[in-house]
Amino acid sequence: MKVIIPVAGIGSKLRPHTHTQPKTLVPIAGKPILAHIVDNLIEGGLEDFIFVLGYLGDKIEEFINATYGDKIRARFVVQEPREGSAHAIWVCRHLLLDDQEALIVFGDTIASLDLSILLNAQYTTVGVKKVPNPLLFGIAEMESEGDFIQKLVEKPKIPKSNLALVGIYKINHLPLFLEAIDYLIHNHLKTNNEYHLTDALMRMLYLGEKIKIMQVDNWFDCGRKETLLEANAILLNTGGFRPHRQPDFPQTIIIPPVSIGKNCQIQNSIIGPNVAIGDNSYLRGAIVSNSIIGSYSELKDVVLKDSIIGNDTSLKGLVQSLNIGDNTEINFSYD
Repeated sequence: MKVIIPVAGIGSKLRPHTHTQPKTLVPIAGKPILAHIVDNLIEGGLEDFIFVLGYLGDKIEEFINATYGDKIRARFVVQEPREGSAHAIWVCRHLLLDDQEALIVFGDTIASLDLSILLNAQYTTVGVKKVPNPLLFGIAEMESEGDFIQKLVEKPKIPKSNLALVGIYKINHLPLFLEAIDYLIHNHLKTNNEYHLTDALMRMLYLGEKIKIMQVDNWFDCGRKETLLEANAILLNTGGFRPHRQPDFPQTIIIPPVSIGKNCQIQNSIIGPNVAIGDNSYLRGAIVSNSIIGSYSELKDVVLKDSIIGNDTSLKGLVQSLNIGDNTEINFSYD
């Protein structure tokens, strides 16, 4: 079965990090978002991948070839112009003509589910998760009984369900699915000026396809800072922690879970919990918690929490030398 991973988005909500790298290569818990996705799919026995590229796509292609060159069969298609998730599948349709089924996984989505159950599903199946604000997502409305979908709506103004589509789709009848996308494009049927998978699946429902849902456990839509840090923390807590020997980092306290890259130098610091640091970074006099620090970064005399620091970044704090008398209050905070 082929896996299609659309990775063409520009990641505007993660700027400034996505000015220089695609959002799917932003690191969490010690490796890029895309690596978490691909590694899970490889563990599930999948090895035939199609990556739909767009913004900074050359960096994604270079990463995939360097990291998985002998592990998967990877092909790359450029989506230009970028006209939505259904259009992303349409631009690679020539690679799918001999297939009856496929798996689609968005390149900025990390979710926990039983992949073997999904791959063996009898019906076309979409991953869903209950969310507090369904206005932001594609939504599945269910039949009165069972797991079959009655209607799919992209970012409804008045939601009738809180089951959000998480960006994982097992398509059982691929020719019908491609026919549905072709129908949208040739009839210029856009929602919010884009061709959406939600509408293509709705077309399949109209043509008689039965589509089921599969509830996922953890789901991280890694397109915003808050969800990125949340994903980093949960993946660190579930991925295990190997403590460093104290001599490696002089006068430093490590509070697990943390992920520290290769060739890092850390001294006189407190690191953790929930911190991921990239390779070849230097930290001195730093107190860092619940944060992601990129590779080749330098942090001196800083206190950071709930922060994302990019690669090759220098951040230096203010060191104070004080001589304070009695009955004095000094507040350096912004509170």
